[in-house]
Amino acid sequence: SRWCLITSPKLYSSVYDPNEKTFEKLLIANRGEIACRVIKTCKKMGIKTVAIHSDVDANAVHVKMADESVCVGPAPTSKSYLNMDAIMEVIRKTRAQAVSLNVSICCSFLSSLSLQASEGVTFIGPDTHAIQAMGDKIESKLLAKNAKVNTIPGFDGVVKDADEAVRIAREIGYPVMIKASAGGGGKGMRIAWDDEETREGFRFSSQEAASSFGDDRLLIEKFIDNPRHIEIQVLGLLFQVLADKHGNALWLNERECSIQRRNQKVVEEAPSTFLDPETRRAMGEQAVALAKAVKYSSAGTVEFLVDSSKNFYFLEMNTRLQVEHPVTECITGLDLVQEMIRVAKGYPLRHKQADIPINGWAVECRVYAEDPYKSFGLPSIGRLSQYQEPLHVPNVRVDSGIQQGSDISIYYDPMISKLITYGSNRAEALKRMEEALDNYVIRGVAHNISLLREVIIHPRFVQGDISTKFLPEVYPDGFKGHKLTDLERRELLAIAVSLYVAEQLRSQRFLGAPRIPIAKSKRSSWDLSVRLGDGIYPVAVSKDGSSFAVEVDGMKLNVTSEWNLASPLLSVSIDGTRRTIQRISRNASGETSIQFLGTVYKLQILTKVAAELSKFMPEKAAEDTSSILRSPMPGTVVAVSVKPGDMVSEGQEICVIEAMKMQNSMIAAKTGKV
Repeated sequence: SRWCLITSPKLYSSVYDPNEKTFEKLLIANRGEIACRVIKTCKKMGIKTVAIHSDVDANAVHVKMADESVCVGPAPTSKSYLNMDAIMEVIRKTRAQAVSLNVSICCSFLSSLSLQASEGVTFIGPDTHAIQAMGDKIESKLLAKNAKVNTIPGFDGVVKDADEAVRIAREIGYPVMIKASAGGGGKGMRIAWDDEETREGFRFSSQEAASSFGDDRLLIEKFIDNPRHIEIQVLGLLFQVLADKHGNALWLNERECSIQRRNQKVVEEAPSTFLDPETRRAMGEQAVALAKAVKYSSAGTVEFLVDSSKNFYFLEMNTRLQVEHPVTECITGLDLVQEMIRVAKGYPLRHKQADIPINGWAVECRVYAEDPYKSFGLPSIGRLSQYQEPLHVPNVRVDSGIQQGSDISIYYDPMISKLITYGSNRAEALKRMEEALDNYVIRGVAHNISLLREVIIHPRFVQGDISTKFLPEVYPDGFKGHKLTDLERRELLAIAVSLYVAEQLRSQRFLGAPRIPIAKSKRSSWDLSVRLGDGIYPVAVSKDGSSFAVEVDGMKLNVTSEWNLASPLLSVSIDGTRRTIQRISRNASGETSIQFLGTVYKLQILTKVAAELSKFMPEKAAEDTSSILRSPMPGTVVAVSVKPGDMVSEGQEICVIEAMKMQNSMIAAKTGKV
């Protein structure tokens, strides 16, 4: 199994009762890692699965895992995974008894699902009323107020147009948060600090909301500056006896989700370093009160913003299985998918609140196909030419929906996987995560491993001093990768030249024998020149068995490894310090790229003679791109704001690019004529 739940009972320890009958066949109206996650539990419960897919997802992992699969349309989600008529037809055609839906749900589908209920089809999740109430941020906020749940100050109605948005924002007081009423996942959200940003935010948020959720309604509320984002997992039971409804509800502790970019979570953990038992209990009780107020009957998540004084405010309730649910499973031992299926079938909860533990610590990193050096992560597309998950590292779980050869396209979220590590305490879980990130092999697309690794080792994060503004505060000029210390620079140079020499020695041999029997005796020392960044460093290397003695900056380092040059991962010891590195690329001119401490460094290794001659090589002139508007990411042009002959000024919008359901305004870099 590519999923490590079987390696440790602490990661995942649910008991499946074969005598507890649920459903024979379940349709999964989703894709990617979450669809694979549901299929895994269904297999353990003996439930057959039906996967739906778009035409570009025909060879996706979730399609291969399912017992049956049906194509529901072309690539755009509105024509496939949100194609309600096609999905309902698949339910009838396959005779599925239940349907699991984790995408944004529109009211028309809920109505169709209600009709299907009379035909014996069960929805894995809460009932229609709860989804409509909690899926609508405007209605959910009003319900939360009535349930005595703390809420963020703001306007509780629908914002009609940009002018009204400006008026409301002024009344609330800047800064404000503009968000889609039916939204989630950071889409359809904008922070506005003045009237101009409010108008622009209203425009883009409404367009993103219409594109992603089929609902362009917006609300505005006060932006809580520098908060923590903490959410409570709830599990509710609703069963019907005559005309009454008797519900039980549990809160399954909190998740810390403050590390974000563009209002999307990047690193999550459970529990939170910030909460004390009293605050945790108060937040949990309010979360349960809200769940009971809407007669909630499934797994769901209540999200809060918490200020520095531990005052907390209701943000929203997600009526689905959250991306970050694995950290809750790790510390409680519950299988949330199994519990959702059991509740949907009508079984009572097997646990009381006192039974819910906090065992150890779990951390989740969202691994994305993104370039972290551009706005902390702009989407990357391509094919995974090489892919290897770090499941050989103890206490590691990887939830993914891709494999080697999979395509990352512009049509869907660029998530590669969710990487989860578990430990008896936070320090152990973070150390495991550091090791897992170093051992994660991803080739063919840009990825955010370097950013994730830097976050989890940063002193502020290690101390628990975090907020939703962590990334812009720690990296005010943008993320630049790991900054090498002098010792780390020497280690990287020593590893690079040792790898270079090991390769030179290998090229002299063929099937274990010298290529030319009359060749001179093997060399034992090399004088090299290495370019790293703006520096050029002379390095002396000598071989001693399987080790290399390297002299850098007048200091000697001993480098030892098995030197398996065919492996994507290379474990190297430098004076007893163990490092896992990856050589990403190399060419005949001595240029090589090495992933070291999470960041990819470009080096050029030359012999002493070649280095002296290289100064005569002409340098290629840099291209002048100041008159060109080049999209920083792949996507679709959804609007063009100018035409040939127009005069534009610096900062003026030229066009709008939509990538992975997010809209981005492309602006002119200087004043000129189109």
